[in-house]
Formats: sequence, structure tokens, C-alpha cells
Amino acid sequence: MSDFVSNFWSNYVAGASVLGILGCLLLLWLTARKRTPSAGTDNTTGHVWDGDLREANNPMPMWWMGLFVITIVFSLAYLFFYPGLGKAEGQLGWTSAGQYEAEVKKAEAELAPVYQRFASMSVEQMAADPAAQAIGERLFMNNCAQCHGSDARGSRGFPNLTDNDWLYGGEPAAIVETITKGRQGVMPPMAAAVGTADDVKNVANYVLSLSNSPHDSVRAGLGKAKFAACAACHGPTGGGNPALGAPRLSDNIWLHGYGEAAIVSAITNGRHGEMPAQEGRLTEAQIQVLASYVWGLSNRPVAAR
Repeated sequence: MSDFVSNFWSNYVAGASVLGILGCLLLLWLTARKRTPSAGTDNTTGHVWDGDLREANNPMPMWWMGLFVITIVFSLAYLFFYPGLGKAEGQLGWTSAGQYEAEVKKAEAELAPVYQRFASMSVEQMAADPAAQAIGERLFMNNCAQCHGSDARGSRGFPNLTDNDWLYGGEPAAIVETITKGRQGVMPPMAAAVGTADDVKNVANYVLSLSNSPHDSVRAGLGKAKFAACAACHGPTGGGNPALGAPRLSDNIWLHGYGEAAIVSAITNGRHGEMPAQEGRLTEAQIQVLASYVWGLSNRPVAAR
């Protein structure tokens, strides 16, 4: 680990760069001075191919030498103005991060007029605006589809955004907050709190019974009392808690898989889900438009009106 916090690699790169340039200069100089002794009086080296193809003993053309010199001068100038010698920042102070930030600011300035017309509109109004939805769809494809899918229907561990099941609430303000700040969904392992392995299976069947899913009714009856360990987050009837991001267990929507085995795994091992915050990547106006698109996915009739 000390190699990554010392100056060794910085000095190594700087030294290798300088020695490489000096080596090229030395090789160029030696090549220009050296002449291969002629084997005869016709200025050839004595090498013959295909019977009559002879290798002449001529120096490198000056224009070719000039090109090599120009590349060396360019490399020295580049290392003077730009970072390339280890930790040296260069006289222009250029950085890739600074270049990126400048390009982002330029793009934001160019796009500002596009988003300006949406500034006075609510999320619901933008959801009914074709132009806003077209932009929102592009934002979704570029920033959200990797997890939630291009059709926004999600997959195991990634919520479906086209239904009305929301972990943290489906109101426009809640969606804006989710996109802006991100979410950290954590369910701790609860097997120790529930009891034995048999108790965990009983609770799993009780959870299945809340949504009228196929279950063992005997085990479900035994697991009802043990469900008290889960009720603090999911509620006494399994209705969930949007303030905590605790899923509703009384519907038939399963984020991490369906059936006794999947629920036993969740109780035993816990679950952890993370949605990264987008406030550092998207502007406030972009987040509003994106939120309108996401809200419209599960509110199509309202958005159409």
C-alpha cells in the first residue's frame, strides 16, 4: 500500500519520460554520424538480393531527420505545458477533471434554454408534455436503464417503476428526492431475533400468507407471533413503511424473489440495496424532468390528460 502514497512511481514516470527523449536524441545523433564502410567503389554495403538488388550506403534524408527532431521538440514542449512528468502540473494547469467540468458547464449553458420552458411546470404537468417526456426518456436511458431496464420494469433487486408499488412513496416530491439524494435500503439479518431455523420458516410462511400466496397454513399460524420481530419496520399487518423504505408484504410483488426459500434467505442474510444519488451528475432541471418521466410511467392516464 505504501507504493501508492510514496513519490516512487511519480519519479519513475518522470525519469522514464526524460530518459526516453534523451535516448531518442542520442540514437538520432549516432545514426546521423555513423556510416557503414562501403564494400566497393560503388557506394554499396555489399548486400545483394534477387541477383541485382544492392543496398546503397547513403545517409538518412535530411527531411526525415527533421521530422524526428520536430517530434522530440514537440514532446518537450508538451511536457512543459501539460502534466506528463510525474506530479508536475504543467504551465497551463490543465487536468482531465478540469476539462470535464468545463465541458459539462458548457453543455449545461447550451441546454439551459431547453429546460427553461419547464421551470414553471409541475412534475404532473411535465408528465403530460411530449417534449418534456422525450427529454425525460433520454435521461432515463442514459442514467437509469442500466439498473431498472430500458422498459423500466426492473429485475431481481431493482424495482419496477411502471407499477404503483413504491418503497419510499410514489408522489412526485418523493421521486424527486429519491433521484436527488439516492437511497440506502438495508434490512439487517433477523434470524437471531426470530428464533430457530424452524421459526424462520414459520415466519416465511406467515409472510406468504399475507398476500394469499401458496403457503403452509400450519407454519403460518406458528409464525404469526414471531413476526413481531419484523413488525417494527414492515408494520403489524405487513403494510410496509415508506419512511424506512420497508416493502409492503401484503401484496404479491417480490423485489428479491418469491417463495419460502427467498424469504428465508432474506430473513437469514438480510438485504442491502443502493441507488446512487444523481444530484452531482444531473442539474436540478434535469432531475425534475426525469422525475416527471418516472412518475408518468405508473400514472399514464393522468399524464395523458
